[in-house]
Amino acid sequence: MSPIVDKPKITKVCVDDFALKKRYTYGTVMVDWETHRIIDLIPSRDTKEVGEWLKTYPNIRMIARDGASTYASASRESHPDAIQVTDRFHLIKNLTEIIDRYIKNTFPSRVEIPAEKEITDERKALYNTANRAQRIRYAHQKYKEGYTTQEIAYLLHAGERTISTYLSIPEDEIPEDRSIVRERRHQEAVSQKRAEIELAQRLCSEGRTISEIASATHQTRKTIQNYLDPDYSPINGHYDRKRPGKLTPYEEEVVDMRSKGKTYDEIYQYIKQKGYSGSVAAIRMYMQKERAHKNTVTGTSNNIEINDYVYRKVYLS
Repeated sequence: MSPIVDKPKITKVCVDDFALKKRYTYGTVMVDWETHRIIDLIPSRDTKEVGEWLKTYPNIRMIARDGASTYASASRESHPDAIQVTDRFHLIKNLTEIIDRYIKNTFPSRVEIPAEKEITDERKALYNTANRAQRIRYAHQKYKEGYTTQEIAYLLHAGERTISTYLSIPEDEIPEDRSIVRERRHQEAVSQKRAEIELAQRLCSEGRTISEIASATHQTRKTIQNYLDPDYSPINGHYDRKRPGKLTPYEEEVVDMRSKGKTYDEIYQYIKQKGYSGSVAAIRMYMQKERAHKNTVTGTSNNIEINDYVYRKVYLS
């Protein structure tokens, strides 16, 4: 019986691996370059075994393969004079990855395009990420009207993952905006402090000593002395104050460079040369807070400039 494949006639082949059991066991397949038909299979992709296998095809002149060193070594050892080329799939894959990396390093995540139509105050408020509760309610409303998460994301200038998070929150459990919660907690703390001050002052007016007042109110003597000081304020002196950090001297430059489309890595390398010792993550976090603060201050202003956005992933699709 004659062999199925006439090995001496095989001159151009494609070699690639395939899974016998994914992530555990792999084999190697050989395909005829010209007929696109499978020539042979072996249950291994080990360099030595693949090399010995290739030697049984004595006249191979050209081998198309992926970028694995296994097949490169096996091809070189078995057929040192054969031309090795990258197969079309991996060539396009590698090119796509390089283009993808270039776009991510070159373009900001969102490219701003000035809006052509008039933006209402309601729409401006929805674009303001500080109004989280309002945005969540809007997302629920549009979802009930039949909008997809992608369409809602476009309306709110948000990502689809953000909209999915919004929709996962039950409507009766929508949290308050962070700024509101923070202010409410601050006011509660101030009210409690004022009550403690009034109690200490009342006990003092009744003739109690500082030690007795401290014992009765479960406070320290120093705290009671502060409460009895007429100039003492119940408002925390550090509330709403910004503590200077490593990025503080470069904040204006960061905002300016970011507005010109510079990437965070480019900004980091620039200010690092000027003495910045922080991280790229700190720059990202600062810009997020800066945008949120800007939206809070100007989010409902009539002269605010609202932009449409083209997301970087559009370039990659």
